[in-house]
Amino acid sequence: MIGEQRYTNNIVKAIDAIRQGKMFLLFDAEGREAETDLTILAQAVTPEDVKIMRKDGGGLICVALDPVACEKMDLPFMADVVRSAHECSGTLGTTVERGGDLRYDSRSSFSIWVNHRNTRTGIPDNDRALTIKKLGDVVEKTLAGEKVNFGSEFRTPGHVATLRAAKGLINERLGQTELSIALAKIANVTPAMVVCEMLDDNTGRALSKEDAKAYADKHGMIFVEGSEVIEAYNIWASAISTPSEKEIYYNVH
Repeated sequence: MIGEQRYTNNIVKAIDAIRQGKMFLLFDAEGREAETDLTILAQAVTPEDVKIMRKDGGGLICVALDPVACEKMDLPFMADVVRSAHECSGTLGTTVERGGDLRYDSRSSFSIWVNHRNTRTGIPDNDRALTIKKLGDVVEKTLAGEKVNFGSEFRTPGHVATLRAAKGLINERLGQTELSIALAKIANVTPAMVVCEMLDDNTGRALSKEDAKAYADKHGMIFVEGSEVIEAYNIWASAISTPSEKEIYYNVH
């Protein structure tokens, strides 16, 4: 693996967890959301994993998707969908996020919410696991050059939120969306990752970093900080040998 010998031991463990389809914890940064997400490779997700995320995480179960795959599949940002609807109806303009609305970032990464067409209601653990795995599969096919008809596989509205990673990944945005996709690229797996915020049952807030680390220790999971991912991704990207490869891996087509 590119630059593997230069990564920290913790990053190597995280990469190994991703490849083995194991869940790990990913913290963005103090001063940003300051949240920890339960994180796992989309193609590895089982109904048991969905149960863990909804019970032990409690946040929104989302699937972060590679930006190049999103572009090829014509997956929009949700904000753009609402703007288009406003052009038709003239009633939704004030609801769309604007600069300054988010205290932690310039914009959100939400795309559309989907169910796989082979699900019934879409919300049970089995249904959501199927939708998530299939999202990983279509990303893999799209990046391999196959023509994917997204609508033949999925319907919207649905119960799984998709997140469109920023084109420049961590060079553009530093959310769990981009951090998880950066890790997937380093691990050389399909860049579709599930993220779910960990919430505190007692305070009504996000789970503290200290409590998230304690959870990781208790359950034998790796805890990774965004700063570690940034360092590893820069090592990985700098080791890519040609300008064309850099263009691909930085997603700046």
